[in-house]
Amino acid sequence: MSQEQVTLQAADGPCKAYVLTPDGAGPWPGVIFYMDAFGIRPGMIQMAAHVASQGYVVLLPDLFYRHGPYGPLDPKEVLKGDFRAIVGPLMGSTDNHRAAEDTAAFIAYLGSRPDVAGTKIGTVGFCMGGGMALTAAAYYPDRVAAAVSFHGGRLATDDPTSPHLLLEKIKAEVYVAVADNDQSYPPEMAERFEAAANTAGVRYKSELYHGKLHGWMKPDLPVYDAEAAERGWSELFTLYGRTLG
Repeated sequence: MSQEQVTLQAADGPCKAYVLTPDGAGPWPGVIFYMDAFGIRPGMIQMAAHVASQGYVVLLPDLFYRHGPYGPLDPKEVLKGDFRAIVGPLMGSTDNHRAAEDTAAFIAYLGSRPDVAGTKIGTVGFCMGGGMALTAAAYYPDRVAAAVSFHGGRLATDDPTSPHLLLEKIKAEVYVAVADNDQSYPPEMAERFEAAANTAGVRYKSELYHGKLHGWMKPDLPVYDAEAAERGWSELFTLYGRTLG
């Protein structure tokens, strides 16, 4: 496994990112990994490395670059205090559309690397990043072949940046993994999202992970569930294997 840091010129300035690549000669398909609200930290890098280990060049950008320096944050410590006071200003520095605009630079960077195979890429996002991964698929339908959201929140709201408003633009296959009792994505919102996806003709699979809580995929959260996470990774790699080759 190889890991390096790069700085990319995103929509509103320099954006630092990690690049993780498998061992061997390659080339491999490219993947953009959209972080959660706790930002870049060892746990996110660990997860991106896991994706890379399965044969992908993974780009993990710091989507909070507009905010300026922060952290790294320890999610368990943050959750002991005022979560919104700490992460609110960070989250306020980006949104689904701004992240999608940044993604033009991410796609261009992957396209410039000789170890990236082909032009089709995958996206994956966690919590906040789930909506970003889907929105990127709508912004770049000819480049994103697979888009995955794990316990993504606010996927179908009245907000103008809601991902469900752009579903008709998506050509990618989509996987949405849903937590039980998730206030950021309650059953009525899931119904709204799926109705929009059906109307748009999106090829998608939405699964409810019974008994799991928002954030179950992330090993540095108290709600992490290893068995459910393995199921999620299996779904991701099956989809990528089918769509990215």
